[in-house]
Amino acid sequence: MYTSPVDDILFTLKHIAGLDNDASVDTDIVDAVISEAGRFCDATIAPAAARGDKEGSRLANGEVRSPSGWPEIYRAWAVAGWNGLAAPMDVGGQGLPHRLQIAAMEIWNGGSMAFALAPMLTGGAAEALAAHGSDALKARFLPKMVSGAWTGTMNLTEPHAGSDLSTLRTRAERRDDGTYRIFGQKIYITWGEHDLTDNIVHLVLARLADAPEGTRGISLFLVPKFLVNDDESLGAHNDLFCHSIEEKLGIHASPTCTMIYGDGRFGAEAGAVGYLIGEENRGLACMFTMMNNARLAVGVQGVAMAEAATQGALAYARERRQGKAPGKNAGAATSSPIIDHPDIARTLLTMKALTQGARAITYLCAEAVDRAHEAEGDEKRHWQDRAALLTPIAKSFPTDVGVEVASLGIQVHGGMGFVEETGAARLLRDARIAPIYEGTNGIQAIDLVTRKLPLGDGAHVRGLIADLLAIAKTVAGPDADAWGTTASRLEDAIGALSTATEWLQSEVAAGRLATALAGATAYQRLFGLVLSGALLAKGAASEADDGRQAQRVALARFFAENLIGETASLADAILHGAASLEAARIALN
Repeated sequence: MYTSPVDDILFTLKHIAGLDNDASVDTDIVDAVISEAGRFCDATIAPAAARGDKEGSRLANGEVRSPSGWPEIYRAWAVAGWNGLAAPMDVGGQGLPHRLQIAAMEIWNGGSMAFALAPMLTGGAAEALAAHGSDALKARFLPKMVSGAWTGTMNLTEPHAGSDLSTLRTRAERRDDGTYRIFGQKIYITWGEHDLTDNIVHLVLARLADAPEGTRGISLFLVPKFLVNDDESLGAHNDLFCHSIEEKLGIHASPTCTMIYGDGRFGAEAGAVGYLIGEENRGLACMFTMMNNARLAVGVQGVAMAEAATQGALAYARERRQGKAPGKNAGAATSSPIIDHPDIARTLLTMKALTQGARAITYLCAEAVDRAHEAEGDEKRHWQDRAALLTPIAKSFPTDVGVEVASLGIQVHGGMGFVEETGAARLLRDARIAPIYEGTNGIQAIDLVTRKLPLGDGAHVRGLIADLLAIAKTVAGPDADAWGTTASRLEDAIGALSTATEWLQSEVAAGRLATALAGATAYQRLFGLVLSGALLAKGAASEADDGRQAQRVALARFFAENLIGETASLADAILHGAASLEAARIALN
């Protein structure tokens, strides 16, 4: 069973994501929050994960029933104040750094990704409301959302369109009292209906009749399940309901709902009552506040799945005996634990290194979010650009790693991994949605290459690459023997990243988008590998006094000498693969 990796999380927060020298929060608070989050998860959420997967959520008469015991677990979680870690104190939050929120989210997802999806979306919805909602809307809805008393959702996708929001058909009609009526259907709405809380706050994209075409004509509306009276009590059921829930590969306990708005089932007048967030026809910009929040949070889901898979595989490999490993048990009658076999050791180290690298990337992105929030002027712009650059990588690389590592975990278990008894299969089933969520990883690659590399006329990404090169040079000095060829391998990989970056920037600037985008996904992987290798080295070179430096150096060296070499082939595909891609289209006919 999963155990929250409190020590690894605290180390990454302090020595890679900068909380060791951040005056905005006391390290004792950091230790207390993460330690208590781990205790809560290990005692309540993690033990309920298998039950949630087996029972799933069930729909009856438009109402969803969660797995047994889940409403009580959620309410205990909310009462403990976990939903508002990073929310402003004036709306009931604790005002802590976003890095702590992200770290706690890793813990909740490690315990159960299906459970953690509800608070993840609530936090994003609350952030969008806080940034763009009117004072009246914020006063009525935000404290309940921050406390976790009410949950929130994000309603974008419709049956005829996935990621292309320009064609959405859900419509909004103005009313004289300043409200709107919403009509339409939304699909894939996570936790769109449930019994965890007594109200659900839906953020819904819709189009007014006189709106411009395309994404410029989209507005964002707050549409509660139950209307809220002036005295803050719940009023009538709004004209919306859950029509069905999906039968899915994984995250069975999390209901993925088809939501119907405005068919006349509830209320005297057809149409779900909605309240405008922000300005008419500017809704996509408001929703992107939530989507950017969610992209980093989904990246953390990948980290959590990889961590859980690594823990399970390590425990199994230490106990399972089979064959005699080379150089082990010489002359002994008993077989070796499979962890002693070189191939299994390589697999486990790959899992561990990828997991820790992915964690470092997401926490580094959260640090940029924090620093952008705190800074002013040019420094603020710098950190905003850093967060923007890192977000597509922090979403895509860790979620790909989550699937990769969960699959390797099944391989370590052998046949026992393919059956449900060990729980290894559940992790792979759950992890597989994360590369699709919140803009597929292919869309993240497009965003990275076309929108993020040009930031500051390309100067920002060059600055980050220079920072990574400085890290590589720190491991070339003392204890060089322990580091092996880490420094030179990192420098080679960073060189490949620099070359690929300059080439992509030139292709985009020249308008050759098809050529650039042919290598976008490979570039995203290349960037993730380089960041992982450099950040593992940064952590291993730190002065943490916990007696684990030797292990960290060994893992950073393993990554540099065994995994980061992939960057050379990725760079080659970026620079030279576009022509063959175009020529090979004939093979798709």
